Amino acid sequence: MHGSEGKDALHSTPEEDPRPKLMPKVMGSLAIVGLMVGLMIGRLTTPDPVELQQVETMQDGVRVWFSREPKLHGEHIDGTVALLFGAQGKSAGGQLKVNDKDVNWRVRKTDAGLLLNLVAARPLRGEWKGEEADGRWRLEVHLQEE
Repeated sequence: MHGSEGKDALHSTPEEDPRPKLMPKVMGSLAIVGLMVGLMIGRLTTPDPVELQQVETMQDGVRVWFSREPKLHGEHIDGTVALLFGAQGKSAGGQLKVNDKDVNWRVRKTDAGLLLNLVAARPLRGEWKGEEADGRWRLEVHLQEE
């Protein structure tokens, strides 16, 4: 019986290949390059966030300007009007008159976006309508007493 020692290269065990194994390195490099290209394409195709540009007071409400149309959720809560915008911007506040009575408004940042609260000493009802104007998005909130 013969052993596996290399006598005259007449044995069943093949010689070890001296060349380096490049296939795993090539596949790993391709995977990393593909991931990076995909991340760059995703970053380029992601739209800019909606930005609150300004808040103006009107005779019976407020006018809010955005860079483009935001996601909007509005409610009447215990006599106040609350609007939640899917947008970014700065906090602000002010006062306006509805039927010669004061109404306080405040924009503040939340986890879900920006929250606009309209509060008065008496219950309020609000109607809002948005439309595109001057290449921006305008939302008008008209208030009335309940």
